[in-house]
Amino acid sequence: MKATRVVLVVALLGCGDRVPTSVTPRASGFDQPSLVADPGLVRCTPLPPDSATQTIGPLGGVIQVGQYRLSIPAGALDAPVVITAVAPADTVNRVQLEPQGLTFDQPASLAMSYANCSGLASLLPKRIAYTSDELVILALLPSVDDVVTRTVTGRLEHFSDYAIAW
Repeated sequence: MKATRVVLVVALLGCGDRVPTSVTPRASGFDQPSLVADPGLVRCTPLPPDSATQTIGPLGGVIQVGQYRLSIPAGALDAPVVITAVAPADTVNRVQLEPQGLTFDQPASLAMSYANCSGLASLLPKRIAYTSDELVILALLPSVDDVVTRTVTGRLEHFSDYAIAW
């Protein structure tokens, strides 16, 4: 009985939230979630593809593309910019934001739904991941996971490709 308690305590201590201090690029972003600080992309049922193009200037604005919402605050841009958001049909909820490399004077926010993802997706904390074209995770962004609305929101400093990660 005493040995069982020790094993249970060790198992519970190993199950806490672990946040990586950095992310090493990986050959595949499609790993299953684990109890270690090893992020992977969340698998989902593909959504219909969508795209939106809008000019946003110094007053800021919002672009809705499929189940995703990009919010650019006032003062984030010095001049009007034509912005395109593309949400391809994929087993990963992801969005491509252009022009690639566009940076902001103030962070923008990207809210991505994971309502079309497996039940396990609602149990584990999620973050927005900055990815390569090949869906390799390059960095995890500061994010807030709202399990009630099944939406994760991350802070963007620049435009690139983004996806939902564990």
